[in-house]
Amino acid sequence: MKIGFLGMGNMALAIAEGWVKKGLVEGRDMCAYAPNQEKLAKNAARVGFIPMASAKAVADASDAVVIACKPYQIEKVLKDLGGALAGKQLWSIAAGWTLEKFYETWQKVGVSMTPGDANFVRVQCLMPNTPAMVGEGVFLFEDRNSLWDEELAEMKKLFEGLGIVEVLPSELMGIGGVISGCGPAFVDMFMEAYADAAVKYGISRPTAYRLVAQTVLGSAKLMQVTGDHPGVLKDAVCSPNGTTICGVAALEKAGLRSACIESIDAIMAKKKNG
Repeated sequence: MKIGFLGMGNMALAIAEGWVKKGLVEGRDMCAYAPNQEKLAKNAARVGFIPMASAKAVADASDAVVIACKPYQIEKVLKDLGGALAGKQLWSIAAGWTLEKFYETWQKVGVSMTPGDANFVRVQCLMPNTPAMVGEGVFLFEDRNSLWDEELAEMKKLFEGLGIVEVLPSELMGIGGVISGCGPAFVDMFMEAYADAAVKYGISRPTAYRLVAQTVLGSAKLMQVTGDHPGVLKDAVCSPNGTTICGVAALEKAGLRSACIESIDAIMAKKKNG
C-alpha cells in the first residue's frame, strides 16, 4: 500500500518516522507534500519518504492519503484536489474533523462519499500523539468510518505498531484528543520540574532527566501491566509516617489534582469559544 501525507508537521513526521523505525512501512512506499519544500526535502532524506511538489501529486501516487495539514486548511485542500481522492482511503489526523464534517464538506465540492460508488472516498478520522515516534503513541479512532472492513483492519494494525488504538464515539473525540494529544506537554512539565528538584539537591541534569524519565515510564508500565488503580499503586509506596506520604500531602496542599483538571477545563473552554 502506498501512503501519502498532505502536510508534514511534527505529528505526521512522528508517524512516518515511527513506521519506518518499526519496519511497518518502507520509506519508499510513502510520499508527502508540504508548502516548505526545503524542509520537506530534508525530512524526506532523513526518513526515506518521497517529497512531492503538490497535494495532487500525493493523491495520485497514494492508495491512502493522510490529511495532516492545519484543520482550517482542509476545506480548501479538498476543493483544490477535487476528484483526485476518488476511490481512495482518507485518514484524517486533523483536530475537530469527523466523518460527518467530511460528508458536509464533500457535498459542497461534489465528491462522492456514497458506498458502492466507484469514486467513493472512504474515511477514518483519528487523533494521534507525538510518542508515536518511539512506538508508544495513543491513537483515538472515531467509531464512525466508511472504510471497508479489511482496510480498517490493516489501518489499525499499522497504528497499533506505534502504540495503542482506542475507539471513541464522535462526541468524545474532542476530550479524548485533549487528554492524549496535549497530555505529553503536561507530563514533560512534570518531568522537568522534578528534574529541577533533583538538580537543586546536587544531581547532574543529565542524570536527573534519566531518573525522572525512567520513573515515569516505569510507573505507567506498572499500571498498564497490573491493571491496578493509580491510587492503589500510590498507596503501595506510602509507608505510615514515611517520606512519600509527606510529599503526597504537599502535592495535595498545592492543588496538584485540581491544577490537572483545570488545565483540561481551560483547553475545553478554548475549543468551545474559539
